[in-house]
Amino acid sequence: MANYRDIHGFQIEIRSDNPSNPVNGQVWYNTTNSKLRGATVSSVGAWATGSNLNTARQQLAGAGVSNTAALAFGGSPDEKNETELYNGSSWTELSNLNTARFEVGGTGTSTSALSIGGELPGGNTAVNESWNGTSWTEVADINSARARTGAAGVDNTSALVFGGTPGGALTESWNNTSWTEVGDLNDSRWGLTGNGTVTSALACGGEDAPSNTANTETWNGTAWTEVANLNTARRELASGGVDSTSSLAFGGENPSGNTVKALTEEWNNTSWAEVGDLNTARNELAGNGIAANALGYGGLPTTAATEEWNVPFIGIREFDLS
Repeated sequence: MANYRDIHGFQIEIRSDNPSNPVNGQVWYNTTNSKLRGATVSSVGAWATGSNLNTARQQLAGAGVSNTAALAFGGSPDEKNETELYNGSSWTELSNLNTARFEVGGTGTSTSALSIGGELPGGNTAVNESWNGTSWTEVADINSARARTGAAGVDNTSALVFGGTPGGALTESWNNTSWTEVGDLNDSRWGLTGNGTVTSALACGGEDAPSNTANTETWNGTAWTEVANLNTARRELASGGVDSTSSLAFGGENPSGNTVKALTEEWNNTSWAEVGDLNTARNELAGNGIAANALGYGGLPTTAATEEWNVPFIGIREFDLS
């Protein structure tokens, strides 16, 4: 007989409070009032128009854990060094990157982020910069100069960068001092997207020449494992997600290389499901947040458009144990 964890992918927690961001179907026992509780979330999310970036751009990067606190940096046309902060209502310009670049990797939060690698007019760069909420500081370079990577991490002290061009299977881990090469992706590619932590990350999409891929891989802190594919193969897409068990992937370029996508897919740790499209179809955009609360901004055709994804939270139910 299947147990609760087999069905839902997690165990029943015993805790003194309610989780701050429960997922649909999550159940926990609250010791404060001796109640078994569960979360109910709408199964239907939607994109809403947010405030535009101050600088329209593509090939930028982003960081942040929600659609009300995000950092956008780098990009093109021409290499950009502009950094902007989103507070859920508007974007504010902050201190610039030290090295202007595009096709940059980004991860972390709006107050503790990394800007990893990227492309310059003369070629790729290994430059790595750390954000402390006020300014950028150059720290140790990645081992392999590259652009169009995926990245994951919770702040500027711990991160994972993977894929990209060149060296499309290479994965490196950051420990707040230096980068170390770890297990390669199974599918060498560039233009992919990723999210999560250094012990639980997700990589999906990209191009494994000569065509785009739908391949998805999860990272467990040691190695990558191939799991269920995206429904639509594409590259230069964006995503948001807290770990390898949940993600929202959106935008991108279709396999023919001629059409940008508004398509959004949600990952539930087993498979991808198509959900509501972006209002503005685009690729080479940035994204951040979690599967229920994501943000997408910028992109090609060159735009300043920002969109907020929300899955409505319905409430917490209590269960009678008698």
